[in-house]
Amino acid sequence: MEYDSSVTRVGAQAGLGAPMLVIAEEGNGAEAWTTAAALIGGRVLERLGWEAVGARLGSHAVRPILLVDSWRADEAVLAEALPRIDTFARAGGVPVVVALQESHIDIVAATLMSPGVQLLCGPSMAERVAALAVAAEAWGAAPTLHDAAHEGEAERLQRLNAEIARIAELLARLTRGEAGGASEAGDALADRRRGFAAEPAAAEVAIDAAEVRRAIRVRRLREQFFAAGLFEDPAWDMLLDLFAAELEGNRVSVSSLCIAAAVAPTTALRWIGKMSEAGLLVRSPDPRDRRRAYMALSDQSRGALHGYVAALKRQGLALA
Repeated sequence: MEYDSSVTRVGAQAGLGAPMLVIAEEGNGAEAWTTAAALIGGRVLERLGWEAVGARLGSHAVRPILLVDSWRADEAVLAEALPRIDTFARAGGVPVVVALQESHIDIVAATLMSPGVQLLCGPSMAERVAALAVAAEAWGAAPTLHDAAHEGEAERLQRLNAEIARIAELLARLTRGEAGGASEAGDALADRRRGFAAEPAAAEVAIDAAEVRRAIRVRRLREQFFAAGLFEDPAWDMLLDLFAAELEGNRVSVSSLCIAAAVAPTTALRWIGKMSEAGLLVRSPDPRDRRRAYMALSDQSRGALHGYVAALKRQGLALA
């Protein structure tokens, strides 16, 4: 998509908007971030190639928003540079937005999954702009979309921001059990009681991983008969997949969990990040390969799932 030259010049005007640092190899990724920055009135200070991260990151007088793109980056170089980016961002409270390809999900997520990081897999320009607007707001700037001629992009930006807000609200409701007076671990994820109260936990109930896998297959089957997007929230799918894997004694990488979510990778990564912040998921590094991290249920989620399945069995209901 082409943009008016007056728009692409906006980001270069000194003193306008939030300062931004592009970390990307020369080419499409760097150009896309420069354009996105211009569209919200950002000020790109410099573009760093991946091999320059160690020497140049932190050399500026200000703490810039980091716009990262893994396109064409070598995995060995990423493995060296990503921890430096994470350390820099955490130390300065710097927002980070990463555009990555699917093959880089695990190596990027192994390091960059803190609350101030947004991960975008193969993003469109609208997705870049939306994420950058969120980052600029967190940094303290008030982003303004300068390309008034491209109203379609502005509308998509608003929808993407609304989706982020909706995810945060859903997860806040999921973890609001303490405010409702819940005391058992199984009640901690409840939003509110509807229709009847679950029976208190009794004796330990055997839970079969195959039963959980059947529930996942049922959820996938319905997508053959209903429009895509009708059941778009992947939180339950991810919880079930992690539950089944735990019962099987298997570990789940970030990329595998994205596949299990059955939504676009960027959406899955956004949910993984928000669910981790909400205390539903935990991430742990692979002790043998720093390029990979594993996701697992938190104690809170595990207790809730065990309690939920036990309640279903007592009432003769099927997991779905």
